[in-house]
Amino acid sequence: MAILNTIKMTTDTLHTIPLTKFRDLFPDAPQIAVGDDFFIMDIRLTEKHRPLGHPCRFDGFLLLYCVSGRIRLNVNLSEYEIDEGMMYLHVPGNIVRVNELVDTAQENVRYVCVAMSNDFVKGLHFDANKVFNEGMAMLENPSARLSDDEMEIMNNGLNLVSQIVQKDLPYKKDVLNSLISSMFYMIMGVWNDRSEDNRIGNLTRSRMIFDHFIKLVSEYHTQYRNVGFYADKLCLTPKYLSKLIKNATGRSAPDWIDSYVILEAKNLLKYSNATVKEIVYKLNFPNQSVFYKFFKARTGMTPTEYRNS
Repeated sequence: MAILNTIKMTTDTLHTIPLTKFRDLFPDAPQIAVGDDFFIMDIRLTEKHRPLGHPCRFDGFLLLYCVSGRIRLNVNLSEYEIDEGMMYLHVPGNIVRVNELVDTAQENVRYVCVAMSNDFVKGLHFDANKVFNEGMAMLENPSARLSDDEMEIMNNGLNLVSQIVQKDLPYKKDVLNSLISSMFYMIMGVWNDRSEDNRIGNLTRSRMIFDHFIKLVSEYHTQYRNVGFYADKLCLTPKYLSKLIKNATGRSAPDWIDSYVILEAKNLLKYSNATVKEIVYKLNFPNQSVFYKFFKARTGMTPTEYRNS
């Protein structure tokens, strides 16, 4: 795909697609923008045009509001189904891919996407401590369903934001910041009030050990793949940690670790210009042969075959 050539990154960093390049994934989508820091797009997906089919990151905040249709998203190895009247919040650092368009026959999979850079979010007028202390449900479970009244408020708010963006108004940026800050508070309230766990399989909720384990894996998987490292961090024996993870999720601790490594490898192979040798170094494998065997055993393809697929 031509777009892949535009989002290649240097080899000295793990790949993250700049927010400006996210817009390039949907060249035909109607959109309005304030520079490169804020934009709203009306996205329609079909099987012929289904970006994000491979794991990727973005360096900003994305709020997807489903107008119609249904998709399945994989976010950090958990699967979510997002349909009409639901929101999905993407935060920097998450790895996301579109697993499936459920309603492809209708050709009516439509989302409004509000995208904000990190700098734009920093400039919003809200109490960040309050948002992230009281709104952890938003980060732990990034999808939530709106009531009919909330959908109407969201529609009205997005329409007002769109109108302001297109007008030449005094203090336009301040007006936008205040309005979007108000919408953030409403969204936070929705998540706190009744965040709906839409993860297929209903993984992790009250299992604190698994939550701590998976956060550590997310942070250290490019450096450490042995269960002992994570057990030490959690002050547990490897055997006991493995038992807890298996009981909580039905999957072994090594399987979770390997899944994160594979996700990272796929991201680098598809969206960076790093050589396989450089990826081997980034992911802390002893040599290319070990990495090739590891990757093929878990994907059915060699790294080169996956990159070219």
